[in-house]
Amino acid sequence: MQHFPIFLDLADRKVVIAGSGAFALAKLRLLLKTEARLHLFAEAPEADLEATATAHGVTLNRRAPGAADLTGAALAYGAHGEAEADARFARLARAAGVLVNVVDNLEGSDFITPAIVDRAPVTIAIGTEGAAPVLARALKTDLEERLPQGLGPLARAGKLFRARAEALPQGRARRDFWADYYFRTGPEVLAEAGEELLDHALEALLREHLNAEPEPGRVDLVGAGPGDPELMTLKARRLLDAADVVIHDRLVPAAILELARREAEFIAVGKEGFGPSTPQEQINDLMIRHAAAGLRVVRLKGGDASVFGRLDEETEALTGAGIDWSVTPGITAASAAAAAIGASLTRRGRNGELRLLTAQDVQGYADHDWRALARPGAVAAIYMGKRAARFVQGRLIMHGADAETPVTLVENVSRPDQRIVTARLGDLPATLAEAAFAGPVITLFGLAPAKAAAVLPALLEEFA
Repeated sequence: MQHFPIFLDLADRKVVIAGSGAFALAKLRLLLKTEARLHLFAEAPEADLEATATAHGVTLNRRAPGAADLTGAALAYGAHGEAEADARFARLARAAGVLVNVVDNLEGSDFITPAIVDRAPVTIAIGTEGAAPVLARALKTDLEERLPQGLGPLARAGKLFRARAEALPQGRARRDFWADYYFRTGPEVLAEAGEELLDHALEALLREHLNAEPEPGRVDLVGAGPGDPELMTLKARRLLDAADVVIHDRLVPAAILELARREAEFIAVGKEGFGPSTPQEQINDLMIRHAAAGLRVVRLKGGDASVFGRLDEETEALTGAGIDWSVTPGITAASAAAAAIGASLTRRGRNGELRLLTAQDVQGYADHDWRALARPGAVAAIYMGKRAARFVQGRLIMHGADAETPVTLVENVSRPDQRIVTARLGDLPATLAEAAFAGPVITLFGLAPAKAAAVLPALLEEFA
């Protein structure tokens, strides 16, 4: 992020605009939405610019700005549309210690004015680092259509009521009150009775929440999916947004954690095969302790919580402690990997069953039905199987599997750095060693990529 987005208070602060034509008019119209004291410098202002400035009481100076004119300004806009004049103005602004924006000149500007969706006091700013203003405008148009006009009145009434709402305990109780107002009670009152009764609705709602019994804490065991935030379920995202505490696995990426509230407490409880891990008893204790304190806890697991996620151990501990819980499924890595290679995990006439194996517990590997898995057409998804590749290969071939059976390895499935490597059972350990995977790998035994899925990564690598 090169340009850090902020919202600057311009109430009764001086802002200087320099220019005489359409560029200056566009900036003037935008800044008229603020409470700034606007000073326009235009030696020969065009008619529309002069009329707009006069109608809104803007200080119009029919001359070029001088150094003293920038003193005390919060922002400055060079809007001549002429390179030399804008560069001269920018030098004056910087000499006075004022941030300056030069219209259509990213390199010559200290800041960018974003595309804005205005539902005052709700304001959404859209920026693309100056790279794609057309895209920013398209996003603005889309949001303008989606956001109701009533959002502004709701927010204005809520702003005036904030001090009264402090009668509620800070944290979850206050958040629940505002969620109730903005997403249920407020819109209903606005639609049925109008803006004038919003303050009465807020008072009634506050009394209701002050008299309500506090909800007990709970734990939601949530599958985060394989890594792509867009593959999370809507319910998972909603629960994450409402969480007071997020207890997450090592494989949950930052892009998903960023979907939670910034005020939430994040607790990493990493588990790494053959490496350092947080004891399961400690994870259970963390969930129970925070939920018992009345907090909403999300136990966030990579993939699906019920697939190699020790779900039963955690739900049994929660039940034993009298903590309410529920499970929200996610897309498991096997499904995401099959989608990545364009293949089906089951196919009529080929395999009527699918095996999900984990190589984390190599000792338990000996108990698998390797003879059934070695039959022609068998398909298995092997989780955490990098270190056990030679063991798997030996067991399968020993029980009659064809050394030419296809195997597809998918690293960092669904993420931007996803990598697909194809192999045969006979050369699986060598292929793994050559690939030198750093991230988690799902091994699809008995599946090869469909043609389109296999060609695309090769093309991307060729033109990278």
